[in-house]
This record gives sequence, structure tokens and C-alpha cells, in this order.
Amino acid sequence: MPQHPVTRQLRWTLLAAPLAGALVLAGCAGGGDDSSGGGDAATEEGFSIMVAVANDGDDAYARITEVFSEETGIPVEVIDYPSEAYNQQIRTQLQAGTAADVMVLAPGTGQEISVVPLAEEGFLEPLDGPTKSVIPAGTEAQYEVDGKIYAQPTGLMPVGFVYNGAAAKEVGIDEFPATFEDLINACGVAREGGKNFTALAGAAAPNTGMLGMNLAAARVYGEDPEWNAKRAAGKVTFADSAWVDALQAVVDMNEAGCFQDGAAGSGFDAITNGVVGGTALTGIVPGSAALSMNAAKEGAGIVVQAVPAPKGEATILYASANYAFGLNANATDGAKASVKKFLEWMTKPENAVAFADMFGLVPISGATDDNLIDEFQSISPLITSGNYVGLPNAEWPSAAVYDALATGVQGLLTGQTSPLQVAEAMDQAWG
Repeated sequence: MPQHPVTRQLRWTLLAAPLAGALVLAGCAGGGDDSSGGGDAATEEGFSIMVAVANDGDDAYARITEVFSEETGIPVEVIDYPSEAYNQQIRTQLQAGTAADVMVLAPGTGQEISVVPLAEEGFLEPLDGPTKSVIPAGTEAQYEVDGKIYAQPTGLMPVGFVYNGAAAKEVGIDEFPATFEDLINACGVAREGGKNFTALAGAAAPNTGMLGMNLAAARVYGEDPEWNAKRAAGKVTFADSAWVDALQAVVDMNEAGCFQDGAAGSGFDAITNGVVGGTALTGIVPGSAALSMNAAKEGAGIVVQAVPAPKGEATILYASANYAFGLNANATDGAKASVKKFLEWMTKPENAVAFADMFGLVPISGATDDNLIDEFQSISPLITSGNYVGLPNAEWPSAAVYDALATGVQGLLTGQTSPLQVAEAMDQAWG
């Protein structure tokens, strides 16, 4: 098993927002670097890259580019920027012509720094080479405009339950629930044992929206992987589909006592404290949270599990390429050549695996049972068999649809709205 360092203890809090509809990253000011890497200027000119940091341990990009520089002689400047200001900053820099040569963006549409609208506005350079080979099947539209590719995914982030199996055993739950019905039963068992099955950050829209999307994985996208495309074509609606069933599942979990008391008013600390402390068995967060939680408590043994499907349906995992490298169209020719060399280097399985281990991702290429980190071994069969789909909001037309879902789930927790009303609000936001 690959080993991972005990760092990045807050990384998952950074990742929670992009998965829920607002990618928060970090950027830097400055265009292409004119310094030479010591070789031909057309191929070995240095370049700069915008990255995000949530804390001092967020160093995966710096570490992987250092390896690249050692192997190629091409210098790479990694500049951090406060995550909460990134979306606005990157727009400002692109419009001013001062952005870094490489930007870490959000695939798809619907966000301020999504790949497709930025490409349509002429800010991104088309990519060639092996980039297309690492784009997850079925997500090509999130990277392409007029048949050209404009970004390269960095890795896959699994999303589902982080699961404290040791805490579960303390209340008599020996196996993670196989079906949603088993999950509902487990909520009662956990309550009887003085624990909560799921810690929910009900006051944080990213987390409530993530809950709603995860409950739709099997019910909506497992049954019809093309559901988003059909919604875009006007052939289906949220209100007249299994999305209502997914939202009803939120109500079912709430009524079964799956969440902690006062969940509607809780923040993300409820998940961290609950799952790491063993008072909660699970939490819905990005998969890299399991690494951070295990780093916070030695021997915690927290792993990632997919949200179980209703009986008779197949469980589907969400695993999305939530980050993608975009090449600044305003970079110098030499910097562009070096960036493309870097992107090709990143597609090689050994480098993809190394970066994934550093960051807490599934490798964008070369993923096998043997090179997934320990926290992902529980979902390895779903990953290696391809039984996963990307987070649906990457294909929604705007962040307003996700906002309607997230606030709607909050209303379900307090009884102020109904599943059908939430679905209707999502349809209205889509329009």
C-alpha cells in the first residue's frame, strides 16, 4: 500500500466547497515566466502555476512540480493565494492579462471559473497530446468547446460517506449497510447505542447539497446516466423524476434519527468532531477527508464508502475530476511548450499515482487495487470496475440549481418545505 504523509489536516474543508458548487482555489498574479530552464527556450522555459492552500500543509502541487523540475530541468513557480478570494481573483487576472501560465480550474459549466465558459471567452489555450486519454468517459463536454480540449483533469475525488468502522462496532454494527433500507435500520441501532449514524453540517449549504446529490446517485444517475443531458434538452424535470425520491430519502433519514440532534444548525466541525471522536459513524464529505481524519487520530481506521442504493438497485459511487489544469492563452510560446510537456508528464501512470497519493485522490490514469490509498480500498471495486459517475452539478447550467438543492435540503431538515417543492425550485433555477 502506498504511504501518505500526516499532513493536510484541513484539506477536506477546502474541497467541500468545489464539490458543492463553488470551487475555491488559490491564484497568483503574473503572466508567463521569461526565465529559461537552461535548455531550448521553446521547450524548457519555466512557467508559473496557481494553486490553493487551506493550511501550511497543502503542498501537493509544490511537491509534484518539484519532481517534474528535477527530471526535466524546467523550473516551475508555485504561488499560493487565499482560497476564499480565488474565484474573483482569477477572473480579474485573466481580464487584465496577468494570470499565471497554468490555472487550476473547475471542469464543466456553472461556476465562475469553469473550463467551458473560460474557453468560450478565449482565456484558455487548446491542449493536444495525451490529455484526451485521461478525461473520464462521459465527461468530455466538461473540457471541450467546438471539438477542442481546454483542460486536463488532475485526479478523481471520490465522494460519499467517511466511515468510522471501529465506532460502528461499538454499537453492534459490524458491516457497513449494503442497502439504503439497511442504513435506515442502522440509524436506529446507532441511536440506541448513544451515537449518530451521520454527522451533518446542516447549516452549511455545501454539505446539505452534497447529501442531496449523493442520495440521487443510484436513484437518478445509476438508472439513467444521461439524465443531465435529458434535462438540458427539456425531456425530463427534477419535479417529475426520481429526484423527488432522492429528496424524500433526506426526510426518511431525518425521521429515522440518522443525524445528530440540532443538525440543521451545525457546521462542518460537527462532522470532524463526530466522526473522528467516534460519536458519529459517518459524514458526507469528499474522500480526502478520510486521510485528514486518520492523520488527526492515529489508528482511527476511517475509510470511504459509497452511499448505499435502495434494495434492488445498484450502488453507484461519485468520483469526479473536480480540478483541472488550464493553460493561459496569454502565456508566452515557450511557457506554453513547457506546460504541455508538464501535462504530458502528468498523464503517465507513475506520476498520476504519485500526485494522487500526495493529494488524496484516485489517480487519473493507472488506478489499480494496489495503488489506491488505504482509505479508498473499501470502494476499490467500484472504482476499478468503472461503476462510478461524476458529480452532476458540474453539468448544471449555473450554480443557482445547486443553491436551490442545498437550501431546499435545509428546508427538509426543518420541515419548512417538501421534496416536490425542492425539486420544483431546482427546475425554476435551471430555467
